[in-house]
Amino acid sequence: MNSTFITNSLRFVVLLAIQVVIFNNIDFLGFINPYPYILFIILYPVNGSKAGLLVASFFLGLVMDMFSNSGGVHAAACVTLAYFRPTFFKFSFGVSYEYQTVKITDKLTPERFSFILIAVVTHHLVLYLLEIFRFNFIWDILLRTLLSTIFTLLLCIIIIYLIKPSKR
Repeated sequence: MNSTFITNSLRFVVLLAIQVVIFNNIDFLGFINPYPYILFIILYPVNGSKAGLLVASFFLGLVMDMFSNSGGVHAAACVTLAYFRPTFFKFSFGVSYEYQTVKITDKLTPERFSFILIAVVTHHLVLYLLEIFRFNFIWDILLRTLLSTIFTLLLCIIIIYLIKPSKR
């Protein structure tokens, strides 16, 4: 086994455990729900297996659905994010993102910020659209998406820079 597989497996388990134990219990004003577990999908290696990412994202969402009793909305949102992730990379970093050494954990640049922002907004929008699933509540969906995105984005950036390896 190589170190990338071990790192990704550890990241999968740790982010899922933190989400289930800590962040699933946060529901501020009924609108703000942080979901930093999607960092697994965001931080997955650029040149990693796309099929592996889709399968891992499905299982990530499925486990979240089992703990949240949410009927598959997390799995759908995670798979959607994993599917569109290469498109978000192309939008944020340019067409040749695969040949560059893109590391999300480097210094926060506008490209990295836009990638994380688009990923979080996509996940949250799909999640809340499927969770509420009524056109009457479109403003509620948009408000939840906006507020949860802001909180999740801040948490993701803090977590990325807390776990970033120090340069010696």
